[in-house]
Amino acid sequence: MSQNLSDIPIQFVKGVGPAKAKLLAELGILTAEDLLYFFPYRYEDRREFTPIAKLQVGQWQTLMGTVLVGGEAKSWFSRKMRVEIAIGDDTGRIFCVWFNQPYLGKLFKIGQKVVLYGKVELFKNRLQVVSPDFEFVTDDEEGSLSMGRIVPIYPLTRGVGQRYLRKIIDTALNLYAADLKDIIPFDIRRRCKLDDIAKSIRNIHFPQTLEEQQKANARVAFEEFFLFQVCIILRRMSIIEKEGIAHKIAPSLMKQYAQNFPFKLTHGQQAAIDDIAADMTKSRPMLRLLQGDVGCGKTVVAFFGCIAAVANGTQAAIMAPTEILANQHYESLKKLVETLSFGGDKGIRIALLTSRMSKKQKDALYQKLKSHEIDIIIGTHALLEQTVDFAHLSFVVIDEQHKFGVNQRALLSAKGTNPDVLIMTATPIPRTLCLTLYGDLDVSTIAELPPGRGKISTYHFPMEKAQATLERVRQWVSKGTQAYIIYPLVEESEKLDLKAATESFDHFVSHEFKGLRLALVHGQMDRAEVEEIMQKFKRHELDILVATTILEVGIDVGNANVMVIEHAERFGLSQLHQLRGRIGRSEKDAVCLLLSDPGTEEGKARLDAIVKTTDGFKIAEYDLEIRGPGHYFGRHQHGLNELRVANPITQMDLLQKARLEAGNLIQADSHLNNPEHAPIKGVIKKRYPQYLDMLLAG
Repeated sequence: MSQNLSDIPIQFVKGVGPAKAKLLAELGILTAEDLLYFFPYRYEDRREFTPIAKLQVGQWQTLMGTVLVGGEAKSWFSRKMRVEIAIGDDTGRIFCVWFNQPYLGKLFKIGQKVVLYGKVELFKNRLQVVSPDFEFVTDDEEGSLSMGRIVPIYPLTRGVGQRYLRKIIDTALNLYAADLKDIIPFDIRRRCKLDDIAKSIRNIHFPQTLEEQQKANARVAFEEFFLFQVCIILRRMSIIEKEGIAHKIAPSLMKQYAQNFPFKLTHGQQAAIDDIAADMTKSRPMLRLLQGDVGCGKTVVAFFGCIAAVANGTQAAIMAPTEILANQHYESLKKLVETLSFGGDKGIRIALLTSRMSKKQKDALYQKLKSHEIDIIIGTHALLEQTVDFAHLSFVVIDEQHKFGVNQRALLSAKGTNPDVLIMTATPIPRTLCLTLYGDLDVSTIAELPPGRGKISTYHFPMEKAQATLERVRQWVSKGTQAYIIYPLVEESEKLDLKAATESFDHFVSHEFKGLRLALVHGQMDRAEVEEIMQKFKRHELDILVATTILEVGIDVGNANVMVIEHAERFGLSQLHQLRGRIGRSEKDAVCLLLSDPGTEEGKARLDAIVKTTDGFKIAEYDLEIRGPGHYFGRHQHGLNELRVANPITQMDLLQKARLEAGNLIQADSHLNNPEHAPIKGVIKKRYPQYLDMLLAG
């Protein structure tokens, strides 16, 4: 009788026990099933090692040698501790260096055999590897799980080593592989030439050849794509099968709206408005994603849907992730509605709802909303409160969608009778990821920026150039422009060894920027205080704003055209792009200066990418290539954290094949009631609980 591996706690797997179970939990391994699905992030081919004499500078390579010189921790430059050892084989020697890890000096003993993996460099005419991965070996390990074969390398946590993981995974495979259930129906596996899951899981951990590993990877990737696409298709069906609100939108309204601005709408803006108008006239609910780069004019497009809803005698809501952004939308919309000539004697009535309003203010606003004395409301998460009730909500805008989870989007939609929903993002999503994550949405893309915008130039300098960089900023500010200086942290952190924004601010006031008008904003400050400082900066009552990533969204200052980002390696690529988007908002040219000493290849790749282009779509592609899809939006986004193996960038053909098969299956069994499809239903309920309402029991 087969066992349900998700019901076997990890501590009862042979070789684990309670103490190790706690450590494995930090890796997300709670059950026997989790252990088997804990996949390597790379492999080392240890069937043959590269002799030291044949190592290639600039390449990531694996070698085996003997410790010739032990590693004594030495002070290096300022506060860095340096551990250095020499490794040799029959052909030569190479030095290995680690910084700020003095405990490593006690690990290496002369005569020990060690396997190393890292990037080979030439430093002062000698070969060296900085911070390589390493693993000690013994002479009797031929034929083991760690030598003489293609070896899996796993993510680790303190107290859990590579050898231990390989051992317990091998044990679990021997004990439980036969209990692994094939979720993909047999006819799909046959049609797509997929191996059974037990064979694939074994080969993804311990392949005999690279071809076996690639085939196993494709099998597991197909399953991940397939399950997620089933969810996406179910979600779309659950929306388009509902009865929505068929708005009436006259061509004259669209013409009046477009002519209402002092500038001509871009082709992308007009096309997106046409898409929204077409959707709103249909009887099924709209679910559309509007994406475009920072500053491309998405808000103008979104406001059209709000105006169209009001013209039909209904209400609209805009939800933004921050009060700053909500207030900005409110001010912009207020100016717009003042120039529009419809809405009767009362005009178009708009309101702002934020969590810091008093109870009395909120209660009055709730009453007006319920009695339809408010046409359009702009707010933050406060819009999701149970006390918020609409008279007739027909159009919803969710701004900066990656800041909200699927459930939050659904909560706002539920406040109307299947309202039309427009989701906006200034984090451009590549076509491949759109198909993966947003296959349930129709997509409008604004690819161009409005005319008349200045050019943004980006430069990267090492931290040793910080003083010269700040002096340049002072020169620019003295000529009338304003500047941002961005830090990744608020308080001092020993772990990250970064300057605190507060300490730097104090130093700037008395040294580099003495005599200039400065202010500091960060996430731990009172919201009202942050808002007041932001408005001062906007009115040019401040010259320089020192800030944390609180600036990522929600401030638009045309005169701020200089930005310095310290320790830029600490930011994600899309985050850097969002921050940079705060400058260059007018016809003036702007400059973004990155100060950073990246210590990893990924960090260097991010900075190279951000310097290379200001195109948000290219940035998004780079981000996917560098970090992979699972980290692109963060854990709260549905589904992507389940793509442990699948990669939409490199496996687009597999994704399309899985989507086709998922579509055919749902078309034949829309509620997954076929007994053969019960495993699919079970896994979706476990992995994607937010889709439960779409899996109608039957």
